[in-house]
Order: sequence, then structure tokens, then C-alpha cells
Amino acid sequence: MQKQYRPPINKVVIEVPAGLVDEGETAEEAAVRELKEETGYVGTVEESTPVMFNDPGFCNTNLKMVHVKIDMKDPRNQDLKPELEENEFIEVFTVPLKRLWDECKRLEKEGYAIDARVGTLAEGILMAKQWNI
Repeated sequence: MQKQYRPPINKVVIEVPAGLVDEGETAEEAAVRELKEETGYVGTVEESTPVMFNDPGFCNTNLKMVHVKIDMKDPRNQDLKPELEENEFIEVFTVPLKRLWDECKRLEKEGYAIDARVGTLAEGILMAKQWNI
């Protein structure tokens, strides 16, 4: 997880690492690159979702969620060195998935904005618990 200031909403947002796909790059390659740049973690792609549209009634913005595995025994993942751009200020942190929903509620009360991808994941985990699935 990460905290990053977003000028359009004038708030620090709770997010997952993300970014744009560069020309000649796949979404999966971009995900691994952005993970390394924003957090310092080195990962490998496990799978990715179909293309999803954020708000098709309003715009054509779309995304793919790419599931990346991070081997915590890999020496490269021990002494993290993010490669942030000059205008990026990102704080990386971890949250156990079983506590993600409660953490989102707590962070919102503290004034953070919750990215829809993070909130949807947290709500999905909560619903799976409630329905015992």
C-alpha cells in the first residue's frame, strides 16, 4: 500500500502502486516497473484481470489490475530503494488483508482519501468473510 498526495482532490490517497503503460510496454511490464519505482519491491507477474472501465457512463478511463508476487526472501526486497520521480512523494506501508476494511475506515477518519481499487478490494474481502466464502 502507499500514501500519495493527489492535487485533483487535494488529499493524500491510500493506493496500490500504479501508473501509465509506456509505449511498447504491456500492462504487466508496467506493473512490475511501477512497483519497483514506487516501492522498491521487485516482483513477478502472477496474473492480470481483463481491462476494466472505471466510469464508462462518464469517460473511457480503464485499467488492468496485475497481481504481482513479491518474494520476501529475495535479497533485492530486503533493503528497498524506490526510484521516485522528482515530483513524487510516496510513503509505503503494509496492512494485513484481514484488516484492510477496518484500516480503510480508520484512515478515512484521519482525513485520507481511499482509492476505489483499494476500497473495492477491502469490501470484497469483508463480504467474503461475512458470507464464509
